Amino acid sequence: MDIAPATARAELTFRDATEDDVPVLVRLVESAYRGDASRAGWTTEADILQGQRTDADGVRQILAAPSGRVLIAEQAGDPVACCQLERRGRAAYFGMFAVRPGLQGAGLGKVIIAEAERAVRADWGAAEMHMTVISVREELIAWYERRGYRRTGELTPFPYGDERFGIPQRDDLAFELLVKKLR
Repeated sequence: MDIAPATARAELTFRDATEDDVPVLVRLVESAYRGDASRAGWTTEADILQGQRTDADGVRQILAAPSGRVLIAEQAGDPVACCQLERRGRAAYFGMFAVRPGLQGAGLGKVIIAEAERAVRADWGAAEMHMTVISVREELIAWYERRGYRRTGELTPFPYGDERFGIPQRDDLAFELLVKKLR
């Protein structure tokens, strides 16, 4: 079901994920990035990575970390998006961002990232938000740039050979650090 941006904002509620949410989070993240289902949205990585994007153990590790949390966005009690937030000194890390593919393009992403930025400023006093994006994802990086993030040129090698992060379909993958100053 597609929804208008104003409706999306009015109906969204946010909460912290718990252990009970692990299966839902794995399905949500996988659906946004991998396989044919991900092609319904624009964030798919299906052409550059196959295999898994995350798994239950990886999500549990994020939930168990004392410096982090996973924020879930719901509409009428139904999880439609999520993101990982991790405290890193005066900065916060934003990761594992997923919006249900059929709802992408309706303005939910903007609302969720704004709530994540608000939360890390209010709860942790974070002065910056950091994230890493696969450097060949130009359209996605441009979307973040429109939200105020800047490319740093700082690259981290993709973990080739570690199938927990997927099976690369090309040999030029790296993660680029993006940063936004929070006011």
